[in-house]
Amino acid sequence: MSMSMRKMQMNQKGRIVSVKCEGELRQRINDMGLTPGAEIKIIGRAPLKDPVALKIRGFTVTLRNNEADHIEVEVID
Repeated sequence: MSMSMRKMQMNQKGRIVSVKCEGELRQRINDMGLTPGAEIKIIGRAPLKDPVALKIRGFTVTLRNNEADHIEVEVID
């Protein structure tokens, strides 16, 4: 089952399936290591649910929800 990264819940794990944007935003997302095949875990959300914090490749990264909307993730149990 795949979904937008924005819809993932706390402590949920997933694998990035695709990044659906172009230009500078795509480059920024790629530079953070958010590439297809990478495994992530949602580790936190701000009080108003934006931004979202996640673990990827041993690092903590934060994304705004409008950025997370462009990342398609397959949930891992």
